[in-house]
This record gives sequence, structure tokens and C-alpha cells, in this order.
Amino acid sequence: MRVIVLASVVVAAACGAKEAPPPTKRTAAEQRAVDSTIGASRLPGAGGVQGALRVSDSAAARAREIDSLSRLP
Repeated sequence: MRVIVLASVVVAAACGAKEAPPPTKRTAAEQRAVDSTIGASRLPGAGGVQGALRVSDSAAARAREIDSLSRLP
């Protein structure tokens, strides 16, 4: 009886879940490429991804414009 219980404990311990590796870090360019691919797909929410990319582009352009204006004498 003890052997069966001990064997069950060993088998249960061996079936434990493995730890998932940490997610890889992407550069901003890599993440943008992934986002634009998702935005171009027909997945649900792809339109929202495209909208977020447009807003991001608009904000970056506005920041560049303000930065260039601040450099004028």
C-alpha cells in the first residue's frame, strides 16, 4: 500500500507544469512590424490596431514639429 502511494506521489510530481521561458523583448521597430502585420490582417480588432498606429504616427509627427520649432532662433 505504501509503495502505491509513494509511486502515485512520484508520478504526480513528475507531471508538474514546466515553467514557460520569459517572453522575448522586441525593439520598437520589431513591435511596430508585428503591430502593422496584425493591423493588416482580418483578425478581430485589427482596425483598432491600425487606428492606434495612426494615432502614434500623428503624435510622433506633432512632437517632431514642435521640436523643430523650438530650435528656430
